[in-house]
Amino acid sequence: MSRIIAIANQKGGVGKTTTAINLASCLAEAGKKVLTIDLDPQGNMTSGLGVDKSELENTVYELMLDECSIKESMCDTVVNGMKIIPSNVNLAGAEIELLGINEKEYILKNAVDYIRDDYDFIVIDCPPSLNMLTINAMTTADTVLVPIQCEYYALEGLSQLMHTIDLVQQRLNSQLKIDGIVFTMYDVRTNLSNQVVENVKENLDTKIYQTLIPRNIRLAEAPSHGLPINMYDAKSAGTESYRLLAKEVMERTDI
Repeated sequence: MSRIIAIANQKGGVGKTTTAINLASCLAEAGKKVLTIDLDPQGNMTSGLGVDKSELENTVYELMLDECSIKESMCDTVVNGMKIIPSNVNLAGAEIELLGINEKEYILKNAVDYIRDDYDFIVIDCPPSLNMLTINAMTTADTVLVPIQCEYYALEGLSQLMHTIDLVQQRLNSQLKIDGIVFTMYDVRTNLSNQVVENVKENLDTKIYQTLIPRNIRLAEAPSHGLPINMYDAKSAGTESYRLLAKEVMERTDI
C-alpha cells in the first residue's frame, strides 16, 4: 500500500522544500521506492534534486494541462532510482488556466492514481500559499506533514492551514489526515526554540514528530550543489535528523 504525503505550510521560509527533498531522499536511501512531485512554481525541489529547470520538456504544468502523460512528465534525479515530476516558473500561470476546467481540484489526483501503486512513497512539495495547486496536493495526498520553524511567529497562519485541511477533508478528500508537525531550524542553545515547541504542543491537538531538525549550515549549503543532505554530507547533523524523521515516517506506515 503506497502512501502520498503533502508537505505543506503557506508560510514561506519554514524549511518546507528542505524537508520534502531530504525526507524523500532518506526514504529512498532506506530502500523505499519514492516519487517526488514539485508543485511550487519556484521549482526549488527540482533544482535541489539536481534537475536543470531550463532543460525540461515536460513538467507538472504540462501534466495538469493534459499536454503529456504522467510517465512523460517524470525525470530522473541525483538520487538513484528516485524520479521527480519537476516544476518551473510556467506553473505560476496554471491557476488561471485551470479556471474553466471541471473538477480542477482533482487533476493531479486523477493523474497520480495511474501510478501510485508503483511507489512506496510519493512526496509532494506544496507552494507557500493556499491556492489551487495546494488543494490539488491535498486531494491527492493521504496525509499532510507540516514543517514549522522554531521562531516567534511559528503559530501565525497555522490555524488557517488547519482550517484549509478541514475544508478539504469535508468537501474533497474525506480520507485526508494530518500526518503531524515537524519542527525545523531548531537551535538547542536558545530558550526560544524550546518555548515554541512547548507552545505548539499546548495549542495544537495533533501529532508531533519527535525528531527535531536543527539549524545546520550543511543543510543550507546542499541545495546550491543540487544534492540532498545525505549525499552532500552523509555525516552531518542535518543528515542524521532527516534519517530519523524518515524512520519515524516509515514506522507510522504499514509498508
